[in-house]
Amino acid sequence: MQIANLIMALPGAAAQGLIWGIMAIGVYLTFRVLDIADLTVDGTMCTGGAVCVMMMISGHNVWVSLLAATLAGMLAGLVTGIFHTFMGIPAILAGILTQLSLYSINLKIMGKANQAINVDKYPILISLRRIKNVPITQNTILIVALFIVVIIAILYWFFGTELGCSLRATGCNPNMSRAQGINTDFCKVLGLMVSNGLVALSSALLAQYQGFADVNMGRGAIVIGLAAVIIGEAIFSRIFRNFALRLLSVAFGSILYYLVLQTVIWMGIDTDLLKMLSALVVAVFLAVPYWKGKYFAKPAKRGGKNNA
Repeated sequence: MQIANLIMALPGAAAQGLIWGIMAIGVYLTFRVLDIADLTVDGTMCTGGAVCVMMMISGHNVWVSLLAATLAGMLAGLVTGIFHTFMGIPAILAGILTQLSLYSINLKIMGKANQAINVDKYPILISLRRIKNVPITQNTILIVALFIVVIIAILYWFFGTELGCSLRATGCNPNMSRAQGINTDFCKVLGLMVSNGLVALSSALLAQYQGFADVNMGRGAIVIGLAAVIIGEAIFSRIFRNFALRLLSVAFGSILYYLVLQTVIWMGIDTDLLKMLSALVVAVFLAVPYWKGKYFAKPAKRGGKNNA
């Protein structure tokens, strides 16, 4: 009976993993491409949902609401970028400042700590109630999967353009990029905007999925995003070498994270410890490359050949 309950819960975990996978792709862009630890995510993960819910309550179309949520997230990324580039504040601190400001802004957007939307009253795109026993065109898993495919296709095209290559070069070597005439400050701001736009889009979809937006819905989001990135890289890095496939591996990492999380809950682990377990998972996966290099790498041979 308990195993049956676990199996019943897996589609919901997969759907939630896909939604957070969009957020994880946004985290990947700053963490791996730009080499910036952006903590704006925890605030933006509520902003997108808050804007989307309030737009829909006001009578706007779901697509218009999603666009508004994405633009709100990009605006948050712009603020972090200005803090970092124009004001000279370290990136991690700039993200914290924006995240702190967004808490108050999110409260003002919603008017209170949370706002709800009902699947029966509003024409929402996805819902927790649309995972099983629904027409395929309304299936939440399929719709979010299509979102991810389109997002990856757009990002793959963008990072192949001259501007996208400049952004990647900025993350790899800012000094060399500046020497080549690249405006690295602009690239950093643009990268932060794109990243937070994706995070806000994920938040808007999550608010529809769960039926409400809450001011605390983004707390700890950066840990989940990093967990998805690290898990995806650890499992798929040897077979997924193409940039598009690397983005896909991040989405797969998010799905695996939520499937494991659901299994842990099914095993009876205290749910109060889930945040701590998430942090430990990220810490272990981050330490793996260091451990491999220090304890498992073959020692380099010294000296030349005898007959050299």
